[in-house]
Parts: sequence; C-alpha cells; structure tokens
Amino acid sequence: MSTFTAPKGIPEYYPPRSADFLAVRDTLADAARRAGYGYIELPLFEDTGLFARGVGESTDVVSKEMYTFADQGGRSITLRPEGTAGVIRSVIEHGLDRGQLPLKLYYSGAFFRYERPQAGRYRQLQQLGVEAIGVDDPALDAEVIAVADEGYRRLGITGHRIELTSLGDADCRPEYRAKLLEFLRGLPLDEPTRQRAELNPLRVLDDKRPEVREMLADAPLMADHLSAASKEHYERVKTHLSDLGVAFTENPWLVRGLDYYTKTTFEFVHDGLGAQSGIGGGGRYDGLMAELGGAELSGIGFGLGLDRTLLACEAEGVTPAGQSRCEVYCVPLGEAARRHLVRVSGDLRKSGTRVEVAYGGKGLKGAMKSADRSGARFALVVGERDLESGTAQLKDLSSGEQRTVALDGAADEVRAALEASP
Repeated sequence: MSTFTAPKGIPEYYPPRSADFLAVRDTLADAARRAGYGYIELPLFEDTGLFARGVGESTDVVSKEMYTFADQGGRSITLRPEGTAGVIRSVIEHGLDRGQLPLKLYYSGAFFRYERPQAGRYRQLQQLGVEAIGVDDPALDAEVIAVADEGYRRLGITGHRIELTSLGDADCRPEYRAKLLEFLRGLPLDEPTRQRAELNPLRVLDDKRPEVREMLADAPLMADHLSAASKEHYERVKTHLSDLGVAFTENPWLVRGLDYYTKTTFEFVHDGLGAQSGIGGGGRYDGLMAELGGAELSGIGFGLGLDRTLLACEAEGVTPAGQSRCEVYCVPLGEAARRHLVRVSGDLRKSGTRVEVAYGGKGLKGAMKSADRSGARFALVVGERDLESGTAQLKDLSSGEQRTVALDGAADEVRAALEASP
C-alpha cells in the first residue's frame, strides 16, 4: 500500500466516474459556446491583493478560506478561490474590453478554499463559469441565467430550481445599508458577527446559524428598498426569463458569498444534495472592473460547481456520459492476429470509432470478459484459423449474435454494423 494519500478534502475522478465528470464539464461548456462565449484560460494563482480587493475583505472567502503563501520572491500569492476577479484582471491587462461588447467569456478548472471537508464541500473544487462584460442589459442577465439552466437540462437534471433577487445599485444601496446596519446594531450579536456587520451588513443576512436567523426575522430586505432604476431592471429580467421559458423563485434573502454583486443575483439549488444544496450561482457586478483599475464597465456572470452538479446527476440517477468509453473491443489470439487487429484498430480510430485491444496475450475467455467490462457494442476476434481463411469474427455483445467477415474489410464491416445498431 502507498505511503501517500491525496490531500484531505480533494475529490479525485477516475474511470468509470471520470467519464461522467467530463460529460458534466463538456455539456455545461457547450451550452456557453452555443451562446457565443469564448474560452479563457486563467492562472491557478494570483496576487493576493486581487482577491482581497475584488472579492471583499468581509467575505468568508477572503477572511477565512484562501490558500495564501509567500513565494520565493517574497510576493503574497493566493490560489484562486473564484474566477470572476481573475477574468476581470485579464480583461483589463490585455485590453479585451476595447473590442466588440459585450465581451463574452467562459472558463473552467480547479479553485481552492480552505473549508471543513464534507459531502459537496471541498478544498479543491471544480467550476465552470461565464462572464459577460460591457453591457448593462436585463436581456443579457436573462441569457446568462438561461445558459446555465440549459446546461443543467441537457445533462438531464430536472430537480434544480433558480432562486432570484436584486441587490440594488449605487443609488439605493447606501441608504439600505444604513437601515440594515441600524437594525443589526440593535441585536445581541456576538463580537465576530458584529465586526462583520460593520464591514458589510449584507454578509450577516447570509448567516446560516439558527439563532442568528431567528434574530434576523424582521430585518429590512433590499428587495423592499430598490431604486426605481433597479426595480425596473429587475422586472425586465424576470420578464425575459419568462419569455425564455426559464422558471424561477424569488428569494429576497439571497445574498451570495461575495461582495461585488449588484442588481441581478441568482442561485441554482438542488434539494437532493442535503445541506450543501447550491450547485451554482452568480449575478451582476457593475462596479468591479473600476474597482480593479479598469473602465467603468458592467458585468454579469456565474460559477457552476462541477463536483456538485455531478452529485446532483447521481442523486437523480442521471448518467451524464451517456456512452461507454469503447464501441469495439479487438481480441487477437496470437502475435500474427495482434498485428492485423492493431492495424484495424488504428483504421477505426481515425474514423472516430472508440476502440480497445486486448493486450498482454490474454486468452479468449479472459479477453471476452474484458470486452464485456469495456461496455463495447461489438467484439472483433481473430484467431489462427481466421488468419488461414482471411476472416474475422464479429460478435454483437448485446445479442450474442456472431458472424464471419472478411479480414481485409473488417474495419468497414465494423463501421457498418455500428451505424446499423440501435
């Protein structure tokens, strides 16, 4: 047994489950690509100040969960805990906002947060996100939400719901913040929570402790204090979502865990996951680019948890991969047969067929067991007698039917059989 184990709180994906993980990622990415989002690859780590300034020092992410260290040059570096700040940094640095707007980007990969490991909550989490930058249009907000919803539905998930609210704008946030802070100062909060309230009172509304939730029952809510412009924006988002056929539930308590959100804010929830029910979410962040030194451009985006989405698929009995890793399993019996089938396997792969070969001199019985485990539709078997007659045996692993085909035309016979099979 190895003396090494994976770090605590980090999921690993290996066959056959890794095929489902890849299908989750690729299906969600395809939904973004079909809506015109281009891919951006981001660094795994950034200057610590980017996240402290962009995400917000009052958030749990910055104050408790970041993996921060000094590199050999003495610089403070942080493994990325989320994607939006890095995208905005890249857009500013490379002038990507100077082209056609909105700039529509998507990304995927690993993110890092020091949290207490539990089901659905990991220290290395996999996400896919999109960002639409440069246009403040309620129809764009609705598109972003619909892209995620479409991705989930293409995976076969039906048990999720969308929670939606508005967090207001620069015209109404200060007045609401003052009212909320006045309310919170009148509560018997513990000192850490009181300090959080002074930094950003909205963060307290996100507190999950029952005793705090009880004290917050009569707290003023942003949805009741929206400016005329914010309210109109929110109403138009809801109208566009209805036009797109995207169902949603309004949740005025929704805050999300990051400080940069304004106006449209949303979360995807799946009750089949227990306490860690959020599978994705996002919102509009109209002041973030300027805060990080860029132009006064608006933006909206989301981050979808790939790990939790896979758990949601499994909770619903959905198999995202939908296809086996192998369509044809080649069984050579002897060295001469192996040379023929290696050649046939190469020919089939060039045309897009998924093929495996029984290596290591397996006998017929062991090789056919491997063929069954591979999930292949057909097995192609060649033995000494087949070589003498210039033939091969093509077996349907589902029905058990077997027929003889010409060895020279075996690849064409296999392709035809795959096209004809259900």
